[in-house]
Amino acid sequence: MTIDADVLVVGAGPVGLTLANVLGLQGVNTVVVDERDSLIDYPRGVGLDDEALRAFQSIGLVDAVLPHTVPNQILRFFDANRRLLVEMAPPDARFGWPKRNGFVQPMVDAELLAGLDRFEHVGVRWGAQMTACTEDADGVTAELSTGDSVRARYLVGCDGGRSATRRLMGVSFDGTTSATRWLVIDVANDPLGHPNSEVGADPRRPYVSISIAHGIRRFEFMIHADESDEQATDPAFVAKLLSRFLPHPEKADIIRYRVYTHHSRIAGAFRKGRLMIAGDAAHLMPVWQGQGYNSGIRDAFNLGWKLAAVVNGQAGDSLLDTYDVERRKHARAMIDLSTMVGRVISPTNRRVASLRDKVIRAASVVPTLKSYVLEMRFKPMPRYEHGAVVHAQTPPAPGSVVGTLFIQPRVDTREQQNVLLDDVIGPGFAVLCWNNDPRRLLGDAEFARWKALGAKFIALRSQTQLHWDAQGGPDPDVTVVGDRTGALKKFFDTQTDSVLFLRPDRCVAGACIAQRAPELSADLARALALSTEGGESHGETGSVLHVAQPTAEPSGSVG
Repeated sequence: MTIDADVLVVGAGPVGLTLANVLGLQGVNTVVVDERDSLIDYPRGVGLDDEALRAFQSIGLVDAVLPHTVPNQILRFFDANRRLLVEMAPPDARFGWPKRNGFVQPMVDAELLAGLDRFEHVGVRWGAQMTACTEDADGVTAELSTGDSVRARYLVGCDGGRSATRRLMGVSFDGTTSATRWLVIDVANDPLGHPNSEVGADPRRPYVSISIAHGIRRFEFMIHADESDEQATDPAFVAKLLSRFLPHPEKADIIRYRVYTHHSRIAGAFRKGRLMIAGDAAHLMPVWQGQGYNSGIRDAFNLGWKLAAVVNGQAGDSLLDTYDVERRKHARAMIDLSTMVGRVISPTNRRVASLRDKVIRAASVVPTLKSYVLEMRFKPMPRYEHGAVVHAQTPPAPGSVVGTLFIQPRVDTREQQNVLLDDVIGPGFAVLCWNNDPRRLLGDAEFARWKALGAKFIALRSQTQLHWDAQGGPDPDVTVVGDRTGALKKFFDTQTDSVLFLRPDRCVAGACIAQRAPELSADLARALALSTEGGESHGETGSVLHVAQPTAEPSGSVG
């Protein structure tokens, strides 16, 4: 039997499920296949960041996910004598959610899977391994181990570090695999019970202790070179490691334990023809910043709206090239950061560790450096110099917000109070204006262009002006938003630009002063060739979104 779909997603892990939810919300006929019989039922990732929660919010599942999280998780780094070296407790939530959250991955993944039940046009087939795939001018045909085949316009491999999709694409997977092994131990009925997490930079044996939701705790211990995998997984050896923290290690309710190594690898391309890869299939990174899971969710959030736009006739195929341009560079930055942090944590030479401790303590007395670490400002944030964005100048001005994520404060509308901004904007494009009427700024033609694309028009105002209307009464096409917390004014206080064009993934596609709004709108239309027709046409002709791209970045070596 041949199954027809617009998009075939290979892999029902968190990345594939998130992508399927994004596509499902946009009406895209999607099939997900996985060689397993069900979801993996043990924890792997243990940390969610604010960007991932914002993505889950966009697909309408954040309320289902939150019960399986521990928000505002503090992470402390200790030396060999358990003296505090560094604390990470980022206080702000500029994207609407805490920056650090512990979570139980199997339960969150289950919510992502359950979310697909909302869509008749999205299906999941378990026990169906992709065995072969052929591509032609119109689409791809994937053969499954069940004897069935799937015919789709595009295929996205979310099938892990040993990705069959990546092999079929014939792209490299450059980087390194660490020689150091770690033992991970997941314990139920948390025998410590406190809510926070710690990393022990102890040269005798570096360790990690992490509290996640529902009474689960993860321990991780470095395995020395003279200790075999068999020795490391012996129950007596496991108990000995736990005895450092637990008075009764033999009573620990162990869920599982296993030995693993760290990888720092990135694919040479995230797209080749009608095949794309995301998540671990595209990049592998050490666990030290907890960004493996989160980077995969970023991939799905970035790619999902672009695939939907192409499939639904609002954009040309070339828009998909921006996925590689935008995501591969940022994934590489995350790999480099995670690798660097691991090198700082893991030295087993006592002199090296002592020197590291002295350097860190010296830096911690400098207020700016201390806050830099405390607030996790070292974390690379998406900033797209190329891709589906239009900059006013090249290279972009240092303070430009174009290519970055817009903030998400709590706001009021005339119908709702104390709601997150994304819930007001909705899932598509948006045009935001501070202290102005977007219809009047854009003019009839440009306003109609964005309206045809399903954009939301937002008039941002001081809270005092929320219920004021110009002569003629309220505009049914414009949503007035009151700056409940003052965060929006604070944002625009630091910017020259007051008009923003937002993509569905909340990235700023373009920004300008009020008087230039019609010009920027026209510039975006010309640079991106936006369709004003929209619709469900799958043809490649007509007015579509076309993005000129720079030469692809070489993959290089990561490590």
